[in-house]
Amino acid sequence: MHNNSAIRGTRVGAVPARPTGRTEPAPRRPVTYWCVNRHTVEILLAAEVAPPDTWDCPRCGQPAGQDAQNPPGPLRAEPHKSHLAYVKERRSDADGAALLDEALAALRRRRGEI
Repeated sequence: MHNNSAIRGTRVGAVPARPTGRTEPAPRRPVTYWCVNRHTVEILLAAEVAPPDTWDCPRCGQPAGQDAQNPPGPLRAEPHKSHLAYVKERRSDADGAALLDEALAALRRRRGEI
């Protein structure tokens, strides 16, 4: 009995079937970018797509631009912020003092000091 189902069993790790010889790839064009470390990055984009202004360099991670003489500057490294730094951004010193007084009063009540 022959089943005309489009879904057929396959093995694990099977690769997709190759396209027929009649297919043609979409028109592409190369776009070249340069980073501040003078690395060259060449990518292929579809012919009708506008290229992005910057592209990340795969070698150093810095932004790369299309102007070889004037590449974009290096990324600014942000220092790691501690939890306390984030809390200080959200609260003023007066708010922090009020919260500390409230917490100390609650602790003293639990200990029976008040």
